[in-house]
Amino acid sequence: MGKTAFLFAGQGAQYPGMGKDFYESFDEVKELFDKAESKRPGTLKMMFEGSEEDLKRTENTQPCLFLADLAPALALQKNGIKPDVCAGFSLGEIVGTGASGILSYEEAFALVCKRGVFMQEASDRVDGKMFAVMKMEKTELEKLCKEAGVYPVNYNCPGQIVVSGEAGKMEQFKGKLEEIKARFVPLAVGGAFHSPYMEAAGKKLAKELSDDGKYHISEPVLPLYSNRTGKTYGSGRQEIIDLLSTQVSNSVRWEDTLKNMRDEGVDTFIECGPGKALSGFVKRTLTDVNIFNVSDTAALKDTLEKIGGNGVA
Repeated sequence: MGKTAFLFAGQGAQYPGMGKDFYESFDEVKELFDKAESKRPGTLKMMFEGSEEDLKRTENTQPCLFLADLAPALALQKNGIKPDVCAGFSLGEIVGTGASGILSYEEAFALVCKRGVFMQEASDRVDGKMFAVMKMEKTELEKLCKEAGVYPVNYNCPGQIVVSGEAGKMEQFKGKLEEIKARFVPLAVGGAFHSPYMEAAGKKLAKELSDDGKYHISEPVLPLYSNRTGKTYGSGRQEIIDLLSTQVSNSVRWEDTLKNMRDEGVDTFIECGPGKALSGFVKRTLTDVNIFNVSDTAALKDTLEKIGGNGVA
């Protein structure tokens, strides 16, 4: 039997109503959500009843999606399904700091709230867009990006790379893609994430994490894979701060992360949170692995029936 990985969804997967059924079904989730609500009033109303447009604003998306990602993980663990390793896509990596023990859940939530504000501020300064480009050869796409002044940022899986940049340049880039009949999909995000336009947000995050006594950064008790390196975090405080803060303005090496997990014995991947994007990336990157998605309590029940658990409801 191989290892199990929990994967935490990233921005763009959000939708109104996410997490509500877990909140109503699991005491552990309700307790976590209520604590978060006390720290950031209005979060639960935004999650459960907010409009898609409101949820798309980065300062709202990140704390809401943090909770929606963590709820399935808590429900799975109550039912006896525990991870051996974890990773999160972009903001999902902050969920991973809680799941891995680097930060407490409360501290991780506080950090994601700040991260959302800092990235919103950066987005307000530069109108940005992101496209997922399909089935283009990597060096060809990177060359096209360089010519257009935009950035290949998220290496999701074979045949899919996300490009990020200033809106005007991205529109010109879009025209180039249409000329060569390349397939692309605009992402439901509010900025040019993982590009140099986010460097100011990264510096603020580094300062936030470095403030004495604000965050109790611990050695991971569960291996957490870094977006920047595709490898597991070390135990050094400064390394953790550097990886978490510079992540926002650098590429997500997701394909490398999945391959490294597989090479280190992971054969079961459970996506926690809204959407099925990460499950799709696993499917297009690896073979002979087990892939599950737990976005709501119905998907939880289905997953437990397929892989077992202790039957707790």
